[in-house]
Amino acid sequence: MKTEDYLGVVLREFRGIKKLADGALAQLGDEAFFAVPAEGDNSIAVIVKHVTGNLCSRWTDFLTADGEKPNRRRDDEFLVLYGDSRTHLMARWEVGWRTLFEALEPLQPEDFVRPVVIRGEKLSVLQAVNRQLTHYAYHVGQIVYIAKHLRGSAWKTLSIPVGKSEEFNRAPAKYVEPA
Repeated sequence: MKTEDYLGVVLREFRGIKKLADGALAQLGDEAFFAVPAEGDNSIAVIVKHVTGNLCSRWTDFLTADGEKPNRRRDDEFLVLYGDSRTHLMARWEVGWRTLFEALEPLQPEDFVRPVVIRGEKLSVLQAVNRQLTHYAYHVGQIVYIAKHLRGSAWKTLSIPVGKSEEFNRAPAKYVEPA
């Protein structure tokens, strides 16, 4: 794969990760959004807040400033504080993802070898993008898992339902994803 292809691939992956998270989040009421599955666990609200903080920090001035911004209060991302309504957290979630896409979309192939810094560590743009892709996939997996657990039998799958793999494999282009 050429570097020119990588940007399209990684944008598709980030969009897919966000789509999975949004699909899970859409299935939750406010009570489930803030529910803590077990002592010591994070609620989905906290995971959303943390991912949002990371998105805004890492992708603001991505090519020119350390990805860990001095105004980020990471420890507060793991607390539900006054004003952390679902509406507010979801609005910030959208800002964070928009910040990511606005930073990535204009990149040129030669940018992927440029150096960037995250928490004082020098990385190439390619390394930094891969690092963040992995980080967000990890947390979106948590969101999906917790949402599925909380919804139980009311969960609407976000991928090929169990028992439908053969149908999908026969005609993947014709397969309609569950609504």
